[in-house]
Amino acid sequence: MKEILREIGMIARALDSISNIEFKEFDLTKGQYSYLVRICENPGIIQEKLAEMIKVDRTSAARAIKKLEMNGFIEKKEDNHNKKNKKLFPTEKGKTVYPLIIRENEHSNSVALADFSERETESLFNLLQRVRKNIEKDWEFVKKGNKRTY
Repeated sequence: MKEILREIGMIARALDSISNIEFKEFDLTKGQYSYLVRICENPGIIQEKLAEMIKVDRTSAARAIKKLEMNGFIEKKEDNHNKKNKKLFPTEKGKTVYPLIIRENEHSNSVALADFSERETESLFNLLQRVRKNIEKDWEFVKKGNKRTY
């Protein structure tokens, strides 16, 4: 069997490394840009939903959100319906950086998919979505404290 997940991991780490270097001037590091993009695209999202969307644990999400807030990219506001929840919103600074992150993402996509036909790109996208959905089942299972059987 081909080492597909290793390839996916290497791609993800390389892209993460590039983004960390390129976004350093904005004080965005360690994947914080992923959080900022989701908050800009879903203003008012709560931390739990954001963590679920990015597929990280609550502690990692809390750390990234705290740094984004400290650096002025996002702000928390009380939820009028549930005082426990804090809604997350991009600040003007966050909204200013958002288009740059999107442009970087579009550039990375075009580099990654250079020489791919439209059909190959669509096929790859569909296959990767299936992989993600398969993995999500285990992620949900383990997240609830269960152990997988190998």
